[in-house]
Amino acid sequence: MDRRQFFTASGAVGLAALHLPDAEAVTRRANRSGPVAVGMGEVTAVRTMTTTLGDAAAELGGGHARHLAVRYLTQDVQRWLNGRYTEKTGGELFAATSELVHLIGWMARDEGNQGLSQKYNVHSFRLAAEAGENELAATALRGLADQAVDLGHLPAAVRLAEACEQRGRKLDNAKALAYYRNTFARAAAADGDRATAARMLTFAQAAIENAPAPPGQSWASHYSHGRWAHESGMIHATLGDLAAAEEHLHLALDIHGLDRKRTRAIVLADLGHVQLKRGNTTQALATWGDFLDCADGVRSVRIEDAYGNITARLPAIPDTAAAQQLAEQLAARTA
Repeated sequence: MDRRQFFTASGAVGLAALHLPDAEAVTRRANRSGPVAVGMGEVTAVRTMTTTLGDAAAELGGGHARHLAVRYLTQDVQRWLNGRYTEKTGGELFAATSELVHLIGWMARDEGNQGLSQKYNVHSFRLAAEAGENELAATALRGLADQAVDLGHLPAAVRLAEACEQRGRKLDNAKALAYYRNTFARAAAADGDRATAARMLTFAQAAIENAPAPPGQSWASHYSHGRWAHESGMIHATLGDLAAAEEHLHLALDIHGLDRKRTRAIVLADLGHVQLKRGNTTQALATWGDFLDCADGVRSVRIEDAYGNITARLPAIPDTAAAQQLAEQLAARTA
């Protein structure tokens, strides 16, 4: 990962880096002359393609389909953005494009291209803000905050996560509230603010407990109980509560279920690390074996990182038959 690509102007980012959105962007573009007439059919097409590409990426990793999403954005959606439409259709088109751009940013990040991901997330935020879509804007901020945590830009991560959570308070969407509050909890935990992290974890749990199980239509409404349990578990791990971390990770896998290969593999890798830290070496090796089975065919930087992290820890584990078998499987996978 090239950290220099991420928020290059200052080494980290604050909200000022997002600039003020153009509140009249949609109005100014509406009812103008253009080569293509655009209606709600085109808007529906963008949303359908975003869902289809997102499903493929969630299953197999962002490395499989980003070029398809970019081609669709530049060859089809761009033409519609430059077309003729009413103000209402324009707002819907901007919002749908924000979702597609956010997906491409997620795909880029999943490939390990942090700088490109940041640019797409910033553009997604601006499109959402210009369309007046508060949830999409908050979700873009969430992506930036989460990325900043991963890259160690903790003050920036906290500012972005707090802004994300504050926007989320305006929404009547329990899953979105849980999504944004867990993001704030993760940033606060990484920054050593245990009180804020614990408070946001509690708020996130209260929100998800009142959320319907089926996914909604919006991006944040797809934040499942399983994803909440996984993220909460890793926040507990950061705070040093390994028992709570393992409990939440088992909850994600066994009770709420995770039906995407990529996501399930990542949770298994994380669970193995927690079990190892708790001294449960036999369980950790078995969990990592399940991870290897689940990760087969997935193209994601998080999967590659998991391979490396497990490989680095194996020499410190007693040389048992299970450890030897896992080492051989890892060597074959990463050759």
